[in-house]
Amino acid sequence: MIRVLIVDDQPMVRAGLAAIVGSDPEIDVVGEGGNGEEALAHVAAQTPDLVLMDLQMPVMNGVQATRRLKRECPRLPILVLTTYAADEWVFDAVRAGAAGYLLKDTRPAQLIAAIKGTVLGETFLDPAIAGKVLRQAVHAQNNNPQPTKLIEELTPRELGVLALVVRGMNNREIGEQLYLATGTVRNLVSEILGKLGVSDRTQAAVLAVRMGLVDLQEAV
Repeated sequence: MIRVLIVDDQPMVRAGLAAIVGSDPEIDVVGEGGNGEEALAHVAAQTPDLVLMDLQMPVMNGVQATRRLKRECPRLPILVLTTYAADEWVFDAVRAGAAGYLLKDTRPAQLIAAIKGTVLGETFLDPAIAGKVLRQAVHAQNNNPQPTKLIEELTPRELGVLALVVRGMNNREIGEQLYLATGTVRNLVSEILGKLGVSDRTQAAVLAVRMGLVDLQEAV
């Protein structure tokens, strides 16, 4: 059973998400919070497996809460739900440690699949947001050039897998693309995360573009 905490400042949105998520027999909604501070309290009390996090909230916003949670519970995946693709906080949420991000109009089946996949270490990036985040990563790279020594740390196969991670593919899709077993891809992704010094695939994707490991035009 996957234990999920829902954090959003709008009661109606929380109720709708709880109804959708809770309809799956493999998911249990263990709590709801209206701001970041409540999220911290619920995580401490309910120990969820995943947090669905809104961004714009009073008291403590989703970016601040994500940063705190990743510092205190680094293994806890946080899936951001945002209303607008142009939300300027999305990139900040990724830098804070969010494992993925979806728009709130995502179809119920896709949301449930994203929750299950994120818990397993997959990355779910709404296409409407992914390009924006990667472009901001390139902008950061241009303004703050970084050394590309990490290229020497990754094997050609790992670089190929990383390029597909940037495109938002899951392990199965990467395996089909590269003719590799899903378990082999999972192991390669783990090696890549370790070499890049990041904790999840979203951070790896942003770092890959920022460091010039993957070309943006090829990735989106």
